[in-house]
Amino acid sequence: MTTIERPLPEEVFSGLDRVGPVPLYAQVAERLEALIADGTLPSGTRLENEIAMGERFGLSRPTMRRAIQVLVDKGLLVRRRGVGTQVVHGSITRRAELSSLYDDLAQDGRRPTTEVLVYEQLLPSPELTQLLGVEVGHPVLHLRRLRSADGVPIALMENHLITAPTVGREELEHRGLYEMLRERGSTMRVARQFVTARAASKEEAKLLDVRVGGPILTLERTAYDQSGQIVEIGHTHYRPDRYTIEFTLVEK
Repeated sequence: MTTIERPLPEEVFSGLDRVGPVPLYAQVAERLEALIADGTLPSGTRLENEIAMGERFGLSRPTMRRAIQVLVDKGLLVRRRGVGTQVVHGSITRRAELSSLYDDLAQDGRRPTTEVLVYEQLLPSPELTQLLGVEVGHPVLHLRRLRSADGVPIALMENHLITAPTVGREELEHRGLYEMLRERGSTMRVARQFVTARAASKEEAKLLDVRVGGPILTLERTAYDQSGQIVEIGHTHYRPDRYTIEFTLVEK
């Protein structure tokens, strides 16, 4: 996704109350949030750096930094190394359902993109062979992909599949895996999954644009088809500031 730097309108901070009880940074954050809400600053917009904005509007750098941090915490802005401060949609909330992240993002009006990091046929380890329920020596398709929404990385996905010999690498860059599997006759009917949290490794931190050792949300899923056969085992690592899993609990 191409980012566009868009200077703020000259009048955006006119009339700020510099002596009243509401902190200046809070007023600045409120004005910026309004511009994001009304589309003046659409998703993908890159803001000027804090120093330039502060100088242009007569505001201190600490005031600008704190105001921007308020919106980062709300999931409206994100700071990206080498890019700067960028407007994004709010944090993604996804129900705990048997669905594809790609499809969920598209239905939510996001712009999902995928970078295929690993695409290979391999012989699984004895442990994975047992988990998949295949015979020793049965090849599986191993995938590792980085999924972004509106240009911001949100998930690192790793999958092992036993029934997808025709899933192509290039197609994976533009479509959801589950949609492709359904077209090829593999329909997922039920899945068993576990959600945990752990510290990000150096590689994960680089790919997801988080700090090394910072928290990441991990989902492990085993999906089965209508006959009870395992279709795939997947491990997905999410940025916790960009992703929320919603559960609905029913009394038994």
